Amino acid sequence: MAYRPAEAAPSPGARPGRAASPPTGRPPGPSKGAPPASAPPASASNPRTAPPRIQRGTYAALDLGTNNCRLLIARPQEDGFVVVDAFSRVVRLGEGLAATGRLSDAAMDRAVSALSICADKLMRRHVTLVRSVATEACRRATNGADFVARVHRETGIALEVITAETEAKLAVLGCHALLEPGDGPALVFDIGGGSTELVLLDTAAGEPRIVDWFSAPWGVVSLSENDPHMGHDADALQASYHRMKARVADAFAGFHGAIGARMPGPMRLLGTSGTVTTLASVHLKLPSYDRRAIDGLIVPSESMRAISARLARMSVSERATLACIGHERADLVVAGCAILDAILDIWPAERLGVADRGIREGILRTLMGRERARP
Repeated sequence: MAYRPAEAAPSPGARPGRAASPPTGRPPGPSKGAPPASAPPASASNPRTAPPRIQRGTYAALDLGTNNCRLLIARPQEDGFVVVDAFSRVVRLGEGLAATGRLSDAAMDRAVSALSICADKLMRRHVTLVRSVATEACRRATNGADFVARVHRETGIALEVITAETEAKLAVLGCHALLEPGDGPALVFDIGGGSTELVLLDTAAGEPRIVDWFSAPWGVVSLSENDPHMGHDADALQASYHRMKARVADAFAGFHGAIGARMPGPMRLLGTSGTVTTLASVHLKLPSYDRRAIDGLIVPSESMRAISARLARMSVSERATLACIGHERADLVVAGCAILDAILDIWPAERLGVADRGIREGILRTLMGRERARP
């Protein structure tokens, strides 16, 4: 296929601007037919000796999570990058994993179908450099390696099963520009399908520095399967929701204790996940999801809590009727609410930053920066 896999990503570097603005990549060499190095310099009067127009590479980041398959294809610009193609599909790769420890045949078929579309896009867009990563579902599954081999065999995509630490670093690298300005520590969290990553950042020096991080084994899929949100009425559903919160809070307790001394006061919070973007959409009463309205939004934490409490007392069918939730998210969104609620219980904050960006943007930033640094 017309692309090559990338190497592992480094930790976050310099603080970018507010918009997605990774460093530009190193442009490829002259196109075929370009004048040799000894050719005379170009001039307005001698256009035949003008150097060829620089051709920028096309980069791609593919993130296969426990619940979603997402692709972003972009070209570098002077001040960042421009997205030329994107793809997102709910594949529920981790469905049933909690019970069996394996990826099911149906889940793998769904993921391979989505990845085949991604492979076609990579070829059509003439992608020159791509990094394709898989996260918690493939880390945990006993047949994860077999699935990765099947994906490569059937689609040509070389999936890299990344560690939880790398996942956390990439997410921070992709979204930390949206942190509210301020002093003191900040907490970035990514509520995924199979896990939740928490990253404590120090921004005192102007550049974000990862102080500590933690990955809990609870995401919207894994929590829903291990502790289902069930009940015959609103009160029973609320009780089930509190049990889910307690399970998550117990998982976060050790990390909270470890970093408590380094967090003397209120923190800035930034969430990157389908949970926070969905709840932010409900907060804004959007008729349909609009990334431009959500990415970088600052929402009162109490509003997110109130929405979570309301959703937790609804049935799946009731939630499915709500705009920006629908049937795809109706059965999993409450697990995300429980995780978010647990975070806000442990680390109170008046406001919550919302990011519709993360791992893919972190990958693109890394690829473009590495290409620029090549001799």
